[in-house]
Amino acid sequence: MFKKILIANRNEIALRVIRACREMGIRTVAVYSKADENALHVQFADEAVCIGPPQAMKSYLHQPSVLSAAHITGADAVHPGYGFLAENAQFARAVTAMGLTFIGPSVEHLGTFGDKLSAKEAARQAGLPLLQGSTGAVKSIDEALETAARTGYPVILKAAGGGGGKGMRIVEDDDQLRRFFTLTQTEALAAFGNGDVFIERFLRAPRHVEVQVAGDGTNAVHLGTRDCTMQRRHQKIIEEAPAPFLPPVLHERIMNAAADLVRSVGYRTVGTCEFLVDGDEFFFMEVNPRIQVEHCVTEEVTGIDLIQLQIRLAAGEKLPFRQEDVKFEGHAIEIRVNAEDPYTFVPSPGRITGYHEPGGPGVRVDSAVHEHAMVQPYYDSLVAKLIVRGRDRTHAIQRMLWAMDEMVVEGIKTTIPLQRELIASEEFRTMRINTRYIDSWLKQRTEAAATAADPATRPT
Repeated sequence: MFKKILIANRNEIALRVIRACREMGIRTVAVYSKADENALHVQFADEAVCIGPPQAMKSYLHQPSVLSAAHITGADAVHPGYGFLAENAQFARAVTAMGLTFIGPSVEHLGTFGDKLSAKEAARQAGLPLLQGSTGAVKSIDEALETAARTGYPVILKAAGGGGGKGMRIVEDDDQLRRFFTLTQTEALAAFGNGDVFIERFLRAPRHVEVQVAGDGTNAVHLGTRDCTMQRRHQKIIEEAPAPFLPPVLHERIMNAAADLVRSVGYRTVGTCEFLVDGDEFFFMEVNPRIQVEHCVTEEVTGIDLIQLQIRLAAGEKLPFRQEDVKFEGHAIEIRVNAEDPYTFVPSPGRITGYHEPGGPGVRVDSAVHEHAMVQPYYDSLVAKLIVRGRDRTHAIQRMLWAMDEMVVEGIKTTIPLQRELIASEEFRTMRINTRYIDSWLKQRTEAAATAADPATRPT
């Protein structure tokens, strides 16, 4: 087992890894930018190294600085968390070249699943259902038009190297395709260093269901489903486990498909297979070869510490359980508390002047902030994750509603008011939602507010 792990990340995920390492008797090294010198992950790690100025490109994303910190502290492994360098094959290769262990997939698997086209090919070979569309990158507008005609509108243009909901455009007709095709290629090249785009059939009202998986290179298991349908601008803000209101047969097929895929490629680490569900059909979307933000809800319903499992698999251990050993109990819901205006999503960095975390049975908060902490403008707006577990979904919803009422974050705006409205709604309770639900709901809300404020629309 490792003696010392450097955590190449910040905020709550860095603190989460520190806690897992403490339980395992492993020393930790935090890295931090000058903006984060007073952050909790810096205070609670056994050692800490400043790696640069506040800008992420000059600190958390600056590979030479992170690698140097690993070298001078004598770390024997690097945990990348999520975001930043977590899916960077070049970084993983550099870590391995130094004789250290990258706590994540192999460089080969990062390459396979880091490119959506090669991930789709792996899924095809494993027999997973795919959305109709191009079989590879579309190189010209003529090829794009031909593919769209064969697939049928609407279609979606996707960047092969994209992720996190970026690099996607919905296209309704030939004119839009001509207008967006080259633009999407250019944006993909600028954002991801890869200008390849492909085309898929666009589902207007799907659900987003994912499966937590783990493999040791020979065996693979699934750890159940999560529902991540509640999204705004393709970014998840509410997640739950297991995915509710799925027919049992469909539920089982989705979980088994995910395990089959990672088993077929000899995957070693934890990860997530993501799917779109439309009626009684499901379609492979992508694999996230890392720990997910929403891993907490899976931990709550399985009792399995996914960070410790990830570390043990990286150390060469075999899976400590078989598929039949994985048991699911209760229901868990998570909200991502972001430092943003709840209805416009404009970032709201600044100093937290008041902070209180809810407590009680079945309530968990993963956070790295506190009263007087500074929410930095340089990084992702995630402030905390509020997770609840109940004996069933109805119970979990009740717990989440009062936990949100009890949670206090003052001095900045957060997304909690929006999430409370959504979770309290009948549509969420009955899962009459899809991946575009929040965007359309906010649009209707804005239009209704504008109408109410316009004197010309008021009754006389």
